[in-house]
Parts: sequence; C-alpha cells; structure tokens
Amino acid sequence: MDGTMIDNMMVHHHAWKRKLSSLGLEMSLEEIMEKVHGINEEIIARLFGDRFTPEERKKISAEKEAEYRKIFLPQLKLIEGLAECLDKLVAREIPMAVGTAAPPGNVEFVVDNLQLAPYFKGIFHSRSVKKGKPDPEIFEMAAGSMGLQAKDCLVFEDSLTGVETALNAGAKVVVVTTTHQEEEFEHFSNILFYIKNYNDPQLQQLLSNHFS
Repeated sequence: MDGTMIDNMMVHHHAWKRKLSSLGLEMSLEEIMEKVHGINEEIIARLFGDRFTPEERKKISAEKEAEYRKIFLPQLKLIEGLAECLDKLVAREIPMAVGTAAPPGNVEFVVDNLQLAPYFKGIFHSRSVKKGKPDPEIFEMAAGSMGLQAKDCLVFEDSLTGVETALNAGAKVVVVTTTHQEEEFEHFSNILFYIKNYNDPQLQQLLSNHFS
C-alpha cells in the first residue's frame, strides 16, 4: 500500500525523523530511508533495544502515525493510473489483495477515504501477522484470501524489504519507483520491471497479454 498504491513514503520518513529526534535519536533522512522499514514496534525495538516496554512502543507508534495522517490527508490520492488499472482488473475478474506492513489505522485511513474495499478479496496489515516483512507471512496470507499461493501472484512493491519479502514468498515483482531508484534493486532476481506509475507501457502490455 504505502509507496505502491499511494505516494506517501517521504511523508512517513519525515514523520519518523521528527519522532526519533524527540526520543533522542538523530538520523539523517537517508539513514531512515535505508533502515526504517517494517512494523513500527519492530522498528523501535531494533533502534532502541530494551529502552521501551511493549506498551511504550505501541504509544510511540500511534503518535508517529497520527502525525503522518494529519500531514498526508490533504495530499491523499492513488498513484497516477492506479484507479483505472484497478477497474480494468475487476472487470476482468482478476482477484487482488493488499498485504502491507502499515498499522490498521493507516490502512483504514487509505481504504476508507479512497473507497477501496470493494476491489480486494483481502486486506492485511501489521496486526494480521505474527512476523513482519521480510517474513513472507503477509503475502502468503494475502494470496490465501484469493485462493492462491504467493508464488502464483504478481506483487507490486516499492521498497527493498518488500521485494525481499516477495522473493522469500517465491513471487515475481513489479517495482514502483516512488521511494527507491532502480539501481538499488540490482541484486534481486525476482523483478520483472520498474514503473513510475500505473500508466507505464510495460504494465499495460503485461495486462493486455496476460489478464485479458
């Protein structure tokens, strides 16, 4: 969802930078883009060790996400071409699901405001799984909601961790370059191609050849 359906990752990165700074941890935006991915509580545990209790981690997470939603609401929209792409796939009866590391509140924020629920067989978030990305559980769960195995699905991702998750699930990926540059993904073997948005000719050709 984040960075793949909506172009929001830089908002997240700035919100994280401010929140971590308030906790005494100064990180550059580049460091945050590289290291701060996954489920919030797991991120906080990685960065701070045992400094915070599980309840404190939840509180920090909630505060950061509330700030993110407040900042992003006026800009909230689907990435260019995605609305039309979703309509085409629904018309062709191609099942779709969402598997995101975002917390439930952020998922509801996007799905409800953009009225996306009817498009998807399942929508899974950080509370849906026991292990966050790069563990493949989230993609396996999303695939299962469509009656499929993850290896038989095409995954759209924007992050290195997301592509690694798809690789661990045995799935091919189309990378949306909202967050990272193509050269950052060079070591992955499961990428079909890269798109800036959903009007990309390669994607349109794929949809015409395989989903018509």
